Amino acid sequence: MLVAAAVCPCPPLLVPEVAAGAAPELDTARAACTDALGVLAAARPDRLVVLGPAEQSGRGTHPEGTPGSFRGFGVDVDVRLGGATGETSGRELPPSLAVAAWLLARTGWSDAPIEGLGVGEPLEAERCIQVGREIAARAERVALLVMGDASACRTLKAPGYLDERAAPFDAEVARALGSADVAALKALDTELAYELKASGRAPWQVLAGAAEGADLAGALLYEDAPYGVGYVIATWS
Repeated sequence: MLVAAAVCPCPPLLVPEVAAGAAPELDTARAACTDALGVLAAARPDRLVVLGPAEQSGRGTHPEGTPGSFRGFGVDVDVRLGGATGETSGRELPPSLAVAAWLLARTGWSDAPIEGLGVGEPLEAERCIQVGREIAARAERVALLVMGDASACRTLKAPGYLDERAAPFDAEVARALGSADVAALKALDTELAYELKASGRAPWQVLAGAAEGADLAGALLYEDAPYGVGYVIATWS
């Protein structure tokens, strides 16, 4: 059963070495992520499942100990999902899970075994919800760390350029995540999310499936759009 969840954005810029001189601009977001992970630890889960958007090569399960790096972003920073177990799949973590691994290492996570799941953007809503149900049934006390960004179309300089639909979409996402509104997350417009380049849509709908019947309360810790991309940090407990 799901006992807690933390929702965090997944830009590699959260890693100071990647952001370089711009690192202080996301200090508030990093602090909110740390607070969110604290809620997961306080729930004393039996298992932590970390999920985030992934391209084809990074989709599927990533066992504890799977390595990742930010070398593709020009910095010599390596990470590992939890502790070394010797059971890695031979693949590297997709960027979203590498950011999650960095956050977990930064906060010294040692509270429960970890597994990762890379989720493809095209995964339809009903399948996302079913995956969430399956995850919640894996242990008596399951926690989720859900990585993903909202729209990438909030400003003229955003990766997806300015789209007037982006701000209302992000506002509804922040409201739903901040209030643990499972029904609203299930009902997210998948086509609109795709057009707005919202990488978190599928992971959020996995969360919605996992949270069915859990009766969790939400808290919104952070919502902003630096660089024209919507970042939302929330906790469910």
